Amino acid sequence: MIIDSLENSEKYTSIHPLFRQAFEYIKSIDLKNAEIGKIDLSEGLKIIVAEKEGMKKEESVAKFECHNQNIDIQLCISGNEKMGWKSRQSCSSPRGEYNTEKDVLFYNDAPDMFFELSANQFAIFFPEDVHAPMIGDDIIKKLIVKVKI
Repeated sequence: MIIDSLENSEKYTSIHPLFRQAFEYIKSIDLKNAEIGKIDLSEGLKIIVAEKEGMKKEESVAKFECHNQNIDIQLCISGNEKMGWKSRQSCSSPRGEYNTEKDVLFYNDAPDMFFELSANQFAIFFPEDVHAPMIGDDIIKKLIVKVKI
């Protein structure tokens, strides 16, 4: 997992061939006025803009998730978003089977830590990162980039 600010995104463009394009796109749009919805930016790069009421910690942890086929770049546009995290290696209680269509596996485990993002801060979750996003008391607007591995 990586946590940083958008102004430092250049440091991470060499991690994956699509990261440069993802961060260039993010920096090229008016984030505050970005339309809610999904777009396929290019092969292997999907953008999701969401805006909704933050969840209680228990509600988000009930959907403690990770992905096998995608890396998530989750950028907070507005509001304060708390997220839970735990290493997949430390998780011992999967809930159900991996869903290949939705690229998601849920866990019954609890996060080891929580952190908070504010505007223009992001977290990058790799397949080894189990995460519980969207924890907050107010409206959270965020942009999620799904980067195909």
